[in-house]
Amino acid sequence: MDPERHSVTAARRAAQQGSLQQWVAEFLASPGSDNAELGEQLRTEIRHWCGPLQVPLDQLKRLAGPPGDPVLVEVDEDYWDDRVADLADKIDDGLEPPPLIVRLTADGMHLEDGNHRVESLRRAGATHGWAVVGADTEDQMDRFVKSRQAQEAGREPE
Repeated sequence: MDPERHSVTAARRAAQQGSLQQWVAEFLASPGSDNAELGEQLRTEIRHWCGPLQVPLDQLKRLAGPPGDPVLVEVDEDYWDDRVADLADKIDDGLEPPPLIVRLTADGMHLEDGNHRVESLRRAGATHGWAVVGADTEDQMDRFVKSRQAQEAGREPE
């Protein structure tokens, strides 16, 4: 994974250029992520992207994680220890990991890519992480953006 091409800054640049959808596909196909199939699936299924923006880690519906966390598939704690301890230490030392890839659904924010980054961020004491967020419809994305704007302004979402 190329740290420059797959950074929060690079994702921000792609968003400004209107190419965030392509950035996601390229990021997922890159060495280290090695998930070109998911990248292509998201590129064709999701047309509306925003970010990167800070999302609360506890609001993400994770696909995998350690026991006791809100995940679809629990993974042995030793597995996580072996895969995330080093990254958590680097985050503690100031490393900013690549953005998480999140998909909006009717029941919330689903983490499409970044289970290990989320766990590393949590272990480093973070409550939020940078994410690129995709939605299937423009209306869904508009509702999400308005809800975030209301939360940031201290109002209840409409």
